[in-house]
Amino acid sequence: MANSSSPAKSLDEYNGVQKSAILMIALGPERSSKLFEHLKEEEIEALTLEIANTKSVDQETKDAVIDEFYQLCLAQQYIAEGGIGYAKELLEKALGNDRAVDVIGRLTASLQVRPFEFVRKVDPSQLLNFIQDEHPQTIALILSYLASSQSAQIIGALPPDKQADVAKRIAMMDRTSPDVIQEVERVLEKKLASLANQDFTIAGGVDAVVEILNTVDRATEKHILETLEIEEPELADEIRKKMFVFEDILLLDDKSIQRVLREVENSDLAVALKGSVENVQEAIFRNMSSRLVDMIKEDMEYMGPVRMKDVEESQQKIVNIIRKLEDTGEIIISRGGGDDIVV
Repeated sequence: MANSSSPAKSLDEYNGVQKSAILMIALGPERSSKLFEHLKEEEIEALTLEIANTKSVDQETKDAVIDEFYQLCLAQQYIAEGGIGYAKELLEKALGNDRAVDVIGRLTASLQVRPFEFVRKVDPSQLLNFIQDEHPQTIALILSYLASSQSAQIIGALPPDKQADVAKRIAMMDRTSPDVIQEVERVLEKKLASLANQDFTIAGGVDAVVEILNTVDRATEKHILETLEIEEPELADEIRKKMFVFEDILLLDDKSIQRVLREVENSDLAVALKGSVENVQEAIFRNMSSRLVDMIKEDMEYMGPVRMKDVEESQQKIVNIIRKLEDTGEIIISRGGGDDIVV
């Protein structure tokens, strides 16, 4: 512990808790109290005990700890902006190669940088060129770590025969060995230092594939679900219970349907119903005035044949409205035959 005013020891002689205690002392009560708000209870206890046992700290040691903390924060910012390679390049210019490597090493070990962080800022179309010929399991692993919007664009651009296979593998993925993650990262980015956590990393799962399917276009969504219903019916049923498609408007009660219809353009409704099943049409028509029903039916009759793509786009618009209203709490969707809807 730092308990004298003698010349400062090397920071390597202090452990993480001791450095944190010195940092809190250097920052003062007001700033330190704000940091405590973000710590776990056991961390607060350990840190409070260390601060109490730290009698005095010389200014040189305080400055060194603050400087190291600043460098770690700077590295984290650089990583968020452009990945490990970008952070290392900037830190090398500011601190020199050895110090930059040391800071990056400390950061990846202590803050557990998320695998594939370096590709999260890559344009999906560019990333697709790198991974489209990879094994579906490799693609599934990579997409599991990306933002759902990024994964949705990539999975939508894959060949149809690969889309459902990749979606299935994401849904069934549980824990992936860090060695496997490191190898895939190495192939994608040879200059990247190993980011994989030494603990097994949870990725994928049904929730991950649902989030992706909720973002892709309607045609891709339908193809994946229809394929999964044939190959993995139980998995397809589990996925459907967690996501909303146009036909699931039957899960809404009448008040919710009426709320949705207030946001829908009549032209979109007519096209969407043109390609829907009879019970969906009935559910919607019973929540409209007879005059408006007659008008929609007349529009459907006189519009003639409609391209399936146009039907799917109109249905997707309505689904997006439903999801938005659910997000804001204006309607509640009853999934999987659970509790009754409360509006």
